[in-house]
Parts: sequence; C-alpha cells; structure tokens
Amino acid sequence: MIDAPADLLHRVRAHGQDHLFTGWSALSAAARRAFVGQLAGVDFAELARLYARRGEPHTLLPDPSAIAPMPVEDAASFGPETVRLGEECLRRGEVAVLVVAGGQGSRLGFEQPKGMFPVGPVSGATLFRLHAEKVHALSRKYGVAVPLLVMTSAATTAETHAYFLAESFFDLPRSQVIFFEQGTMPALDAATGRLLLTAPGELNLSPNGHGGTLTALADTGLLADLKARGVKHVFYFQVDNPLVEIASPGFVGRHVEANSDASTKVVLKTRPDEKVGVLALIGGTCGIVEYSDLPGELADARDAGGELLHRAGSTAIHLFAVAFLERVTQGTDRLAFHLARKKVPYFDAETGTAVKPTTENALKFELFVFDALPLADRWLVVRVRREDEFAPLKNATGADSPEAVRAALSAAHARRLRAVGVEVADGVAVEIAPLFALTDAELRAKIPAGTRVTVPTFFE
Repeated sequence: MIDAPADLLHRVRAHGQDHLFTGWSALSAAARRAFVGQLAGVDFAELARLYARRGEPHTLLPDPSAIAPMPVEDAASFGPETVRLGEECLRRGEVAVLVVAGGQGSRLGFEQPKGMFPVGPVSGATLFRLHAEKVHALSRKYGVAVPLLVMTSAATTAETHAYFLAESFFDLPRSQVIFFEQGTMPALDAATGRLLLTAPGELNLSPNGHGGTLTALADTGLLADLKARGVKHVFYFQVDNPLVEIASPGFVGRHVEANSDASTKVVLKTRPDEKVGVLALIGGTCGIVEYSDLPGELADARDAGGELLHRAGSTAIHLFAVAFLERVTQGTDRLAFHLARKKVPYFDAETGTAVKPTTENALKFELFVFDALPLADRWLVVRVRREDEFAPLKNATGADSPEAVRAALSAAHARRLRAVGVEVADGVAVEIAPLFALTDAELRAKIPAGTRVTVPTFFE
C-alpha cells in the first residue's frame, strides 16, 4: 500500500513512472514525506514533452550571414542627466539587486559556497561580504533599503544562510536580504524516459541552469512581491565577480532612458579565441553567441580600426525590467529548456543496485539566462572597462585565479586612489571597503591629496 496523495499517484502512473515507488515499504515515514515532496514538484507532463523532443536539435546555431556586430554604448559617455535619472530610481526604491550564488568553489579546491571564498587583497573579505557591503553602501547613499536577493541552490542554501547569520548579515537588516533557491530538474533515462533515482525514495535532481534564477523569481512569488514593493528593475550578476559595480546610477539611468527590457554590460574581447560569449545582432535581435559557436571567420574579423568586429564580450551583468521578467517567466515567451546528454550514476530500481555508466545514459535539462535577451523588444548594451568591472573567480591557478582576482582588485583600487591624488607605491596591495567610499567623490572627501601609501593598506 502506497500512502501517497491519490492525485500524485495518478500522475506518476499516468506517465509510466511506477518504478519510482520501488522500495517504498522500506522507507521511513520521514523519507516518504520527503519523497512525496520531491514528486509533488515534478511536472511530469512537461518532462514527457521534453523527452518526446529529444531527437530535435536543442541548440540551433545561427546562420553566420545573420550575425552582425552589436551596437554598443560606452559607459564613460553617460552625462549628468542620465546619472541623475538613475539616482532618482535608486532613491525611489525601484531597483533590486540579485546575486547568483548557487555554485560551490570545487574548482578552487574550496568545498563551500563560492560566495564564502576570501578575495579581499588586504582584508581577506569574502565575495559575499564585498557584494553585501556594496548594497549597504548604496542603501546608505540613496536613503532606501535596496533589496539584496541571494539565489542559492540545494548545494549551497544551508551553508549560505548559516554564513550570513554568523556574519550578522553584514550589518544589513535581515528583512533586506532575501534568499531564494534555484529550481531543479530530474534526470531522465535516455532510452526509456523514466526518471532516474539516486536511491530508493530519492530523485536524481540537478540545478536547472542559470536561467532558473529568473523562473525561480516567479515560481517563489518573489517577483510579484518585488512588484508590489515598487521595484521596477532587477540588477543581476554572478557572485564570482568582485569588481562588479552594482546598480551604478549611470547604467540604471541609461536603461530607463532607453526604456530597455534587458540591458547588459560588456567588455572588449582581448583576442579572437578568448572563451567568452559575444553579444551580437542575430537576425536583427539581441543575442549571445557562445565562443565555441562563433565561426572562425567571424571571430577573427576586424574593423577598419583593427579592432575585433565581434568584440562585445559578455560579463553576465544584466539589468532587467520587472515587466519583462514577468513575460519571460510566466507568459507565452517563457524560457525554453536546453537538453544535454550526460553520464549520470543512478539506482536501478529493477535490480536494486547502483549503476555507474561508462557512456552517456541520461538527459538533463537546463535554462539559460541569455535566452531571455532575444525575447526583449528593446535592449541596451553598455561597454565598461574590464579592469574596472570584470575579474571573475573561476580557476585555482593562472587566469581568473584567486591570485589574479586579488591583483585585479588591488590594481582597481590603486587607480581610484591615484585618481584623487593619493600616491600608491608600485606593487603595494591596497583595498577600499565599499562602506568607506563607494564613489571617488566620497574617497576624495576622506583621504587628503598627497597622501602616500607605501605598505599594504585597507581603507575601512
């Protein structure tokens, strides 16, 4: 006797997934409740539709003749009226900040949420601290509690919550920090379409991709809550980039001036083979072409000035209109899943054994955030300087390593200090806490011109 809700049993059996209840009698009452909770969140009909389309190409490469360079505006060109407009939006509480923090630092040899990794070149501050303090500084500057939305995953939720609690939410009011969890998708057996298990009473689940950040906003009710609070724009970025200038008023203002659905910051590609997606016009619509999908002749092409023709490198920094997010998460334009074939270990319900496959045996499904861009009616692409805003932490050594990121942070802060008349000795590590000075004007007011820095210094 399977003591599960009748409607759930009907859905499972109607879709030929009866094997899921193998071993039910041996499960504890708590395990049964947990499993029922997992199954209740599964859209069996959607999985059946996705499986039926498994033979279709899920990533359609654009015709090279349809790819044109993306027109880009320079952030340095934004005038005072644009900045003032962005500041007014911030003061009215119309901007929320969303940090994508669902990953762990496994590639760094750090088996904790990546946001807990220390990157401060002098302070040792973690990624989470740097971002939270920027939001705190923004809130203080504009006199409004800017919501900080922290997207976690099943792998990072508990530790992230505990870390924020242990750090007293970095002095932010607890109500200002809102956690929500990325969705998951079950893996399907490629041969049969049956949902895979990791053990009796446990689905084989994995995160549903970075695009799941957007759908989770809607599915958790958070998007509706933000709208009710008067939030009109969501600033989106990845936790691993400590240089990001969060909700800069010039970027916000230009986004509003352009009535943009989706605005993106880009950096210039440094070489044709750089492993970064490129924003481009694809059939006249905004989109991203992955570096591996950009034909060689387009990747190498240069303009009359000798610069790469397709050079708008993606930073994964976006500003989305809330009305647009409603459309791509709840309406007919809802983001579509991409299929990937993977080797996925699983529990074989028929034999009662664990199986570790040697070939691709399973289908996984993910949503990509950049799939939202072609759905925008109006878009904006803004160039920022890589050295000022883009230093992602990706690798244990070499490029994008902790050593490289700390050096980039120190160099950026040294430039800020020198810009206000402070002398910084070459090779000396410096760091400016966001709460010490968020802007150069604040920095100039706090440190006299002519000050010399000759030893590692943390301005806090």
